[in-house]
Amino acid sequence: MADTKPSATVAATRKPAVADVPSGAPKNVLLRRARELALVPALLVLLILGAVVNDSFLTERNLISILGASAALAMVVLAESLVLITGKFDLSLESVLGIAPALGALLVLPAANAGFGTEWPTALGLLAIVVAGAAVGAFNGVLVVKFKLNAFIVTLAMLIVLRGLLVGATKGKTLFGMPDAFYALATSTFLTIPLSVWLAAAAFGIAGFLLKYHRVGRALYSIGGNPEAARAAGIRVERVMLGVFIVAGVLASVGGLMQTGYVGAINANQGQNMIFTVFAAAVIGGISLDGGKGTMFGALTGVLLLGVVQNLLTLAQVPSFWIQAIYGGIILIALMIARVTTGRAQD
Repeated sequence: MADTKPSATVAATRKPAVADVPSGAPKNVLLRRARELALVPALLVLLILGAVVNDSFLTERNLISILGASAALAMVVLAESLVLITGKFDLSLESVLGIAPALGALLVLPAANAGFGTEWPTALGLLAIVVAGAAVGAFNGVLVVKFKLNAFIVTLAMLIVLRGLLVGATKGKTLFGMPDAFYALATSTFLTIPLSVWLAAAAFGIAGFLLKYHRVGRALYSIGGNPEAARAAGIRVERVMLGVFIVAGVLASVGGLMQTGYVGAINANQGQNMIFTVFAAAVIGGISLDGGKGTMFGALTGVLLLGVVQNLLTLAQVPSFWIQAIYGGIILIALMIARVTTGRAQD
């Protein structure tokens, strides 16, 4: 008579039942989701507080001003978030925000307006901005991915190099008189909202969709979580990471064009110290500094929260140097929240 008991092999290879899943898994998922959504009530509280403090805060004009002022920051935060998800850093993005549009302007402007005198067509000047951002990202990526250099040190050095190049190329002067296309993203509107805001929203939407539903997004999370496991799973880790650095450079260059339109000029300090704000927005939005975690919705709420905070402080006539101190405090609080919600020590 045949033995009706399951063999040891079958028992060893069966799929784990629902009961086999660690009881802490749903709790961890809920904690991570709570962290991503934690800024929504904080934003609502700030909006209410702003309405109480200043009558003009909730006006359509001021709210659109907050969005317009945050558009360039949003693009750089998006760029940094993608790099952070892979477990790397890119500190040079703040300098790309300045050098990329400055290069395009210098190629277009005549020598009488502090340009190179080449007087390129406007379209080529705009193309040069994007190419410059991609070139910086590619250079960073090659050093980090191919030569295995430390991403923090490489991009810090690139930040300093690009800052020096910006000051040298502009001779410390502020660039004015660019063609209208250089300002169009910030000055042109659709439904009373600047095009820069629509473009930033679209960029976040596309990135969020890819991260959640596309294999590229899954690859980024896998690389950030465990690069060796991702490589063993067939993911071309080096190629993906190089692509992320290039995309980050392009996003930062477009953010620089948005900033140029918002300010109406390009100065030798454009983007300086912005990286601190970028990290603040990304970290409080739930992007993990350890890699492999975070969503675009969380990063976007981080941008909006800092935009509202800055606007509130400006309306209250708080000196700008206090704003930087407050951003630093926000980062520390966010790190402590991350430690509690993830239960993991941060290196």
